[in-house]
This record gives sequence, C-alpha cells and structure tokens, in this order.
Amino acid sequence: MSLLSITTDSNPKAPEWVRDPLEIAEKLSHIGVLFERWEARQPLSDHASEEEVITAYQQAIDHLKDLYGFQSVDVVSLKPDHPDREALRAKFLNEHTHDEFEVRFFVEGRGLFALHHEDRVFLVLCEKGDLLSVPDGVRHWFDMGIEPDFKCIRLFTNPEGWVANFTGDPIADRFPRLAEFLEAGS
Repeated sequence: MSLLSITTDSNPKAPEWVRDPLEIAEKLSHIGVLFERWEARQPLSDHASEEEVITAYQQAIDHLKDLYGFQSVDVVSLKPDHPDREALRAKFLNEHTHDEFEVRFFVEGRGLFALHHEDRVFLVLCEKGDLLSVPDGVRHWFDMGIEPDFKCIRLFTNPEGWVANFTGDPIADRFPRLAEFLEAGS
C-alpha cells in the first residue's frame, strides 16, 4: 500500500499521514510532483533482464517519452543478495538534486522516497504499480532498505541518465529509513 507522511524539516516526529492514493497524488501535486497508480499488467520473472522489462512496458515508456521528452530509460533492480547493495543504499541516502526531470515506475517491490520542498519533507512509500516524478531541482533521497527488493523503470531528460548534485546537507539522517517508516505507518 502506498503511503505518504508530511512533516516539517525541523520536526520529523509529528507527521501527517496520507493513505489514499488519490489524496497522495493531490498533496504531491502542490509541489510539482506527479504520483500515479498504474496497473503493472505485464508478468515478468524475478530475473527479467532490463531489455525484457523495457519491452514489457514499451507502450507506457513511449507515452512518457512523447509527453515529457525523455531521452534516457533504464531499469534499476536490486535484490537482497546484491553484492553492492550497501554502497548503493548509502549513495542514494544522501540528499541530492538533478538538473533534469526524472520519473520512476515501480515494476516490483518498494522503496521510500523523501522529497524536501521548502521547509517540509514528504516521505513517499512507493510500491509495485506506483509512478513518481521528481522535478529538476527538488532535493530528495531514496531508501531501498537493508534488504532491497525492487525493480524500477527510470526515465530521464538527460541522455546520460542518473546524474546527481549532492547537497551535502545531512538532513536524511534525521528522518526514518524504510524499516522505521513501515513500522510507524502501520
């Protein structure tokens, strides 16, 4: 189940919780973020290649490319036994921005996005079927958890793909990680 919490950046202990996907979409639209629930209709094996995932969702990818001018598409997939999971998790846990707009569509699994807008932090639990956009310049970070298990299609307007500008702000350390978020939101 998708889940959103909204707090101020100075008080992460008193969130407003939002569970309804339509209300999540409405709240995030106020900061320029697109959140949609898509039906993940294409069956894929746990070990589907990047090419197989892109082929299975080619129609939706083409629609987003036409709509937003995306130049780059890839698939990021991590399982609990991935040898670099700790290093990858640490990299994405640092607050950063991008110079271009990006979109993530969760084909499998889940992850926790944090969007830092002005003095508020929006923690968004994305699961299979969730599409989330991150506009250029929006400060954010992502937690895949200690035992990552997700597969996402990522779309970028930059042909080079994922290029981060790290802010150096340790704000992410003050907010719950995926496991704590799941516990607090239950």
